[in-house]
Amino acid sequence: MDNVKNKAESAKTVPADSFQIIPLGGLDGIGKNMQVINYNGEMLIIDAGMMFPDETMLGIDKVIPDLTFIRENKDKILAIILTHGHEDHIGALPFLLDEIKVPIYATHLTMEFAENKLNSKHKKGLKKFIVKPKDKVKIGSLEVEFIQVNHSIPDGVGLAIRTPAGVIVHTGDFKIDNTPMDGKIIDLDRFAEIGKEGVLVMLSDSTNADEPGFNLSERVVGESFEKIFNQASGRVIIALFASNINRIQQAIDVSLKCRRKFIFLGKSIEDNTEIAKRLGYLKYLPQDRLTIEQMNTINPDQVTVITTGSQGEPMSGLTKMARNDFKYLKIEPNDTIIISATPIPGNEKAVARNIDKLMKLGANVIYETESDIHVSGHAKQEEQKILLNLVKPRYFLPVHGEFRHLKYHARTAESTGIPHDNIILAENGDIWQFSASSISLAGKTNGGGILVDGLGRGEHGSVVLQDRRILSREGIFSLTVILSLQKKKLVASPVIKSRGFIYLDESDELMINITKALAAKLQSMLQGSDANVKKIKNELKNYLRDYLYEQTHRRPMILVVVVNI
Repeated sequence: MDNVKNKAESAKTVPADSFQIIPLGGLDGIGKNMQVINYNGEMLIIDAGMMFPDETMLGIDKVIPDLTFIRENKDKILAIILTHGHEDHIGALPFLLDEIKVPIYATHLTMEFAENKLNSKHKKGLKKFIVKPKDKVKIGSLEVEFIQVNHSIPDGVGLAIRTPAGVIVHTGDFKIDNTPMDGKIIDLDRFAEIGKEGVLVMLSDSTNADEPGFNLSERVVGESFEKIFNQASGRVIIALFASNINRIQQAIDVSLKCRRKFIFLGKSIEDNTEIAKRLGYLKYLPQDRLTIEQMNTINPDQVTVITTGSQGEPMSGLTKMARNDFKYLKIEPNDTIIISATPIPGNEKAVARNIDKLMKLGANVIYETESDIHVSGHAKQEEQKILLNLVKPRYFLPVHGEFRHLKYHARTAESTGIPHDNIILAENGDIWQFSASSISLAGKTNGGGILVDGLGRGEHGSVVLQDRRILSREGIFSLTVILSLQKKKLVASPVIKSRGFIYLDESDELMINITKALAAKLQSMLQGSDANVKKIKNELKNYLRDYLYEQTHRRPMILVVVVNI
């Protein structure tokens, strides 16, 4: 929406005939999906996702939504609703539960995947409600209805949220698949019925909004797998998302049809398949699954390896294989490797590097551009039009995507008859207020991301990242000075160390010049009547920064230690 006039500095009390939608994530890339619905101070959180770090986020494990708004409104939040079990919708749940303790509503598989991420502290006293499509639950003044959708993971749902001020439809991640693996077709009839009821706002998955046409059915992947398996003379190694249970089932089915046994390699895929098998979403006989010992004793043409690493994740099974650093498996020239996923934006280089390394090791690597070994779980333009025409929302808010995806989805919505001024291109942190007669931007809250590095997270993450980028590009230069302020002299020669900046043993002339220049500079500073450790340290750092750039045209991180004895 380009011409919103009513803007306020912060969210005010919401009138009884209005509600607010606050996207906290999911509008600046693929991941960290989270929205808050606020009616009269009663709030629901929809999803709590993470985003995979890109190559510039050195050492970062994941990115989660900024939870400042949650922290400030924790007494108003009634529940968390999860639409499905992918990381970009449940990966931030442990961090969210550090802030609030409210009931969680999710379908069975989604709940199990989510609970698997929680520690004992999070689980203690946690209220969980397992729901299924067509269920309706009352939460405060709000009613949430769960609607069957198709996606690349079982048990995905869309939502109809009824408030006294109007109905909100949230599609969740969806596609229209007429032959889904689990036989559960998207409930278009129910979406149409809710559309006839009258929908004020629709939030919808935008991931493939820039792609025309319809998606292929997930079953196409199984057909492609079978052709590849029949041509493979050695092991078949399939890399995919650990939560893509339907794809894993197809890999198992084709393996058995081609007289192969299979093995899962990687903790996340082992955990997820164990849950899916226990709940009946994954079907195979125990004797068809190999152990590590068995895998290494039978003929390679009888083995299928199902692993992670389709996104080039540094610690995943396939990446370790590409580095020749996986203790359970070494790539052999007759291996056929299938990368059954599309790179998430930002991961393209990491995926390409893995493909190159695997090919250098002699493997036959098959990826999406060569074959139908992956179909998306997200609707393309014609599928999006179908849902827009069935739901007929007054206002439309595209979610889940980069800006170009949201923009394309907005164009698609306009083509179905939704007025341009009723379509919102929101940003994370926007507080949008809706009523039957008006829409306004009522304020903003923190909408950035929080960087998670091991057990640490926080606002300082951007500063830490900046330091890491400098270190990776320019290296570090350290100086240790021992002096006596009382005697106004150096006690020992300055000690210089360098890592990743210059190789000291091959830079004798530069080091001699730096040492002489520093000694002269220090003697000059020590003669000053106001000399102190802090001042000397700062002046030395500034002096070194300018001197090193003048000599090398590089800007290393500079550390200066001054000891007064």
